[in-house]
Amino acid sequence: MTLVQLEYVVAVDTYRSFVAAAEKCFVTQPTLSMQVQKLEESLGVKIFDRSRQPVIPTEIGIKVILQARVVLTESKKINEILQEKKGELEGQLKIGVIPTVAPYLLPDVITSFLKKYPKLQLQIWEYTTERIVQELKNGSLDCGILSTPLSEHGIQETPLFYETFVAYVSEKSHLYLNKMVSVEDIAQEKLWLLNEGHCMRGQVLNICNYKHNQSSSGTFEYNTGSVETLKRMVDINAGITILPELSILNYDEDQLNHVRYFKAPEPVREISLVTTQNFVKKQAVTALKNEIMAIVPERFKSKKRKEVMGFDL
Repeated sequence: MTLVQLEYVVAVDTYRSFVAAAEKCFVTQPTLSMQVQKLEESLGVKIFDRSRQPVIPTEIGIKVILQARVVLTESKKINEILQEKKGELEGQLKIGVIPTVAPYLLPDVITSFLKKYPKLQLQIWEYTTERIVQELKNGSLDCGILSTPLSEHGIQETPLFYETFVAYVSEKSHLYLNKMVSVEDIAQEKLWLLNEGHCMRGQVLNICNYKHNQSSSGTFEYNTGSVETLKRMVDINAGITILPELSILNYDEDQLNHVRYFKAPEPVREISLVTTQNFVKKQAVTALKNEIMAIVPERFKSKKRKEVMGFDL
């Protein structure tokens, strides 16, 4: 039994294909298949049911793969020890970030991070919350930045900051004359939403359903995949949308004229750095956390912000 064989087994389980696993491991498919077969022979069990498409692990194979992931994770900690001794960060850090956070947080963080740690390669993907959790569990990501709490078994959450939601209002809306808005104010407005699968969609629906029923005629009419598109739809087609506060930090005066904060209790979401409970690359993940905290405005950081607002999503 070798670590390489375990890596191949885990890859096949992750991608449910010998061909895809071989591509990801940068070996030929016959080479990978031969090594998996050798491992099966040495253990005296079949790890995969090759008669199924996609390939699935056998009952005993599930247990073998689970332990293989543990072994590989522990083996990577040796590099952590060596890096700590050298006092420098090297290798790769794979990060998953939800799309409603990534464009407003990461550009400044990445610039600062890469200057401090030039030998560390960042690989970043914008994924939905569900995808990030899945990729963390199968080892494809080292950490994620998303809205919590998740209450997901095996996932560790480290809160970073607390971000309010604001309303972005069309000049054609009667709410444009208001200095602030309430849940009741937006109940009958045309509301522009993100697509299904984005956690912020559910959070916005929670805001609007806090005291009102979604069944109000004409309330929800359109879906899109981008926060910036939501804003653009309001500019062109009237109505309102709900935006995360980070997205408005660089707005000019004209854009801020469309922004309305909510009356207390304001809706707020918790943004956290998430990992598996037995994660590696602790130094790199800690460094990432420190860079994020250096960029985020101070008022976002206090847990009292969440407690005072009281509208926990």
